[in-house]
Amino acid sequence: MHKSVIKNHLKLARVECGLTQAQLADQVGVTRQTIGLIEAGGYNPTLNLCLKLAWVTNKTLDELFWIQGED
Repeated sequence: MHKSVIKNHLKLARVECGLTQAQLADQVGVTRQTIGLIEAGGYNPTLNLCLKLAWVTNKTLDELFWIQGED
């Protein structure tokens, strides 16, 4: 069976913007813990949150998130 995993470059994008996890969280309306979980791959954000993260970091969704298949 083929399993899909969502990967991200959120931490890199956040650091490029000079933001802490707390600052990014405040700008998109979530907790710092949520940002940490997303960066670590432990939480899949909603589409709405993905769009906010892309807007704040000035990235496209494709630059921040992608699906990687695993066998």
